[in-house]
Amino acid sequence: MINKIKSNVFQLDFKQFGSTVYLIKIDDKNILIDSSSEENKQELIDDLNELNLKPENIDTLILTHDHWDHIGNNDLFTNAKIITNKNIEDLPKQFKPIQTPGHTQDSFCILYDDILFSGDTIFHEGGRGRTDLPGGNEQQILNSIKNLKEVNYKILCPGHIN
Repeated sequence: MINKIKSNVFQLDFKQFGSTVYLIKIDDKNILIDSSSEENKQELIDDLNELNLKPENIDTLILTHDHWDHIGNNDLFTNAKIITNKNIEDLPKQFKPIQTPGHTQDSFCILYDDILFSGDTIFHEGGRGRTDLPGGNEQQILNSIKNLKEVNYKILCPGHIN
């Protein structure tokens, strides 16, 4: 299902794991945040088609962290520059990265305009990412959440809706 957040920002919701992918259109560029799990591949392709896009039309793919339910369809985006925490300095200039380790060591959030794309760091209604998986750290995620309280945003766009 596709939800329009702003005129150029779309949330793509998937049945499997309640995961979300975000599409941001800036000028003539198509930027995707996360690629969901492989189980959602066809649904992702269908949603992009509904938005008059094909996977090869994605210019940049930003990965909030390296869990399988966020990177499972990276192979679809053959023309995209992939941005991770390792090359975060290559983010398009309109995006501000915010380091948020805890759910994973490489987790980061992205501030765009008044929207916070939070990956699996924080969710709606006070939810937060798990720390019981490899690379998770309870104290780090609590510190990351504390730091996010200082960030000025109006719209929260987490990595899962459920």
